[in-house]
Amino acid sequence: MKNKLVATCMLATLAGTASFALAAGLKVNEQGAKAMAMGNAFTAQADDPSALFYNPAGISFLKGTQVSLGSTTIYVPSTEFRGTTPLSGTTPVFEKAKEDIFIAPAFYVTHSFEGQPVSIGLAVNAIYPLAKSWDDSSVFRAEVMNIEVKPINFQSTVAYRFDNWNLSVAAGLDVTYAIVTMQKAAYATPTTPGTAYELGNMGLDATATDLGWNAGLKWKPLPNLSFGVAYRSEIELKLEGDANFLATTPLGYTAIGMTTGATSPYSRTRVSSTVSSTVTLPDSLAMGVAWQPNDKLTVEFDAERTGWSSLEKLDFKFDSPQFASFNNKPKPLKWEDVWCYKVGGQYALTKNIDLRAGYMYDKNPIPADTLGPVLPDATRHSFTIGQGFHNDVFALDLAYMYTHFLDRTVNNQDMVELRGANGTYKSDAHLFGGSVTVKF
Repeated sequence: MKNKLVATCMLATLAGTASFALAAGLKVNEQGAKAMAMGNAFTAQADDPSALFYNPAGISFLKGTQVSLGSTTIYVPSTEFRGTTPLSGTTPVFEKAKEDIFIAPAFYVTHSFEGQPVSIGLAVNAIYPLAKSWDDSSVFRAEVMNIEVKPINFQSTVAYRFDNWNLSVAAGLDVTYAIVTMQKAAYATPTTPGTAYELGNMGLDATATDLGWNAGLKWKPLPNLSFGVAYRSEIELKLEGDANFLATTPLGYTAIGMTTGATSPYSRTRVSSTVSSTVTLPDSLAMGVAWQPNDKLTVEFDAERTGWSSLEKLDFKFDSPQFASFNNKPKPLKWEDVWCYKVGGQYALTKNIDLRAGYMYDKNPIPADTLGPVLPDATRHSFTIGQGFHNDVFALDLAYMYTHFLDRTVNNQDMVELRGANGTYKSDAHLFGGSVTVKF
């Protein structure tokens, strides 16, 4: 008992530290180190507290109380671009996004009532974050200089087990709190292509708190075979916040209804406005089957559909009359629903040590005509390895993932709307995961 109390204190200390860091990338599937090491093929196994993310019905088969804390460290080498943009015209350029390291923490606690088929669970994680930074002088500055979407998801779940059928079902509530910040250079719409006039710098900060729901099913028709299905609903984030505009040119003053007659050519004027927008986070449906051909080996295959078509456009509404020229300018997204396929497994090297590996094929949801520097996404191949150490009280899981983005060539440069590019984006990423679980 003393060791368990010490371990619980360590988890609480780590949780307090990790809560200051959030993930990067629009969707982080890596919400548990054990699952991550198997290519996130975990919907049918779902046999540790991270089941709350992968398939909440899995908590019905966990014993007692289990507390787990983990994190995924994402090292994202800078995205490279070669080609032309509206601000570079016909002159080819080479741009690199800023490098960064992000930490995505996840906290889970589950409890199964003794002698009862009911289990409950609570999860805190970040599922749909985004971060991208380009230099302030980048040729992409008319679209974005910096953007961060920081969501925190609180999930509560109840699961019920039908012992006669080895079947469990679960349902729960998701509460997502999100912070969105963005900076870009504002330009006037050219009267003729190739004549881009700078207005100034635009920035906004907004927040939202909204609800969704989750559900899952896990069935073990045979001791060595299990099936899983998990669903997470859309969450419509109604963002509200503040925006500011810093006029840096005479045309920028005109855009906010001011004259420059009494203004020094070296001065700048800042105005503010409230701002609102709506962003619908996608739903997801995952299905998996796990098979244990012998006492040492477990393999699983999963397929997951994510409803990215919920992201049709991005449109900000500014309430101040001085921002009237920035309204009614929606940015088309037209993302598409896509499937992700995952395969992985683990081998019990000894009673207390497992070796794991996996592969994930994740199709890109962004069509070529709307892809841009905010998220230059591409179809991905991810390869994973990992190891688990465990006994009746503790479990330590470690994982590594290498993600290769296929080169993405686009030809969507719009000289009037000042967005898009003609060229090629290249990206790769390295992820490291770790988690500690204590069982009571």
